[in-house]
Amino acid sequence: MKLARRDETGRAGIARASLCASVAALGFLVAEGARAARPMVTDDARIVDAKACQLEAWVKRDRESTERWALPACNFTGNLEVTLGGTRIRDAEGEQPTDVVLQGKTLFRTLEPGGWSWGLVVGTVRHPRLDRERWLLGDLYAYVPATFSFREDRVIVHTNLGLLHEQASDRRFLTWGLGTELQLAAGTWLIAEAFGRNEGRPFYQAGVRHWIVRDRVQIDATFGDRLGRGGAERFFSIGVRLISPPFLP
Repeated sequence: MKLARRDETGRAGIARASLCASVAALGFLVAEGARAARPMVTDDARIVDAKACQLEAWVKRDRESTERWALPACNFTGNLEVTLGGTRIRDAEGEQPTDVVLQGKTLFRTLEPGGWSWGLVVGTVRHPRLDRERWLLGDLYAYVPATFSFREDRVIVHTNLGLLHEQASDRRFLTWGLGTELQLAAGTWLIAEAFGRNEGRPFYQAGVRHWIVRDRVQIDATFGDRLGRGGAERFFSIGVRLISPPFLP
């Protein structure tokens, strides 16, 4: 989620970054079986194990900037996953904080092989580089993730539908995402997705994730672009996900 370069005068950069942060909502957090997680932007209807935590970190590169993300998350209660993290961006103006994300995620139905699940995500994205002069609380978002399992979890489909309130422009947008995971081999998955909102062309992304240590250490790589832009907004990313066993009191 969230993933575009911002500048102090360009509202298009704000809107694009808000979209990715809001659709992604940084909800890439899952702890067992087939999973939607980093590197997908379309969220899954799963949460990290009760009393466990995880860290997702990645670097995203496009023509104009390099972003470094770190998103720690924990499940303190058993059915409430809390994420607090952010990013730093390096572009023509130098390196500085760009987004700070706080999010909560809960489930109303858990996923079983051959079944489906759904939940609710609510969060805020603050842009220190832009909001500090306006005393804004940040963009607010909420969405409903749903996940569907096929072929004994070897094929997983995720859908998102939500609402974004962009504080800087005081506008509201519908957000959406559609993604799929296909198991290529034990521990290796192909992912593909499209995501966007009710204005502008959507983005797409594809890539591969692989477990180095099953359910504990994962690496991934992706490429993506905005549809119809001919590579003008193409990006690449590489990341890692670390998941702990339950340890919280």
